[in-house]
Amino acid sequence: MKAATYLRATVHEPNGTTWPLVTNGRLAWALGNLIQAGDEGCTPLDNPGPRWSAYVHKLRREFGLDIETIDERHEGPYPGTHARYVLRSRVELIRAA
Repeated sequence: MKAATYLRATVHEPNGTTWPLVTNGRLAWALGNLIQAGDEGCTPLDNPGPRWSAYVHKLRREFGLDIETIDERHEGPYPGTHARYVLRSRVELIRAA
């Protein structure tokens, strides 16, 4: 999927209800990456973006999406930890542009 600046989707709740989700800009970009990554999830190392934690926070708080954060260690010249974000909500992509 190319980088989305507009995204329309349907969110499927575990209880069977659905609701529409429309977003744009970096939130559309982040959600598109999360949908495409599936259970593997996204990291700021593999999917560089200026504010991954802020996008995930907004998608959780403003849109009610279930996104898991997994802390992972990394090595290299600057060893430490980074987050892996995994979309746990079932989101059906309708349109991305």
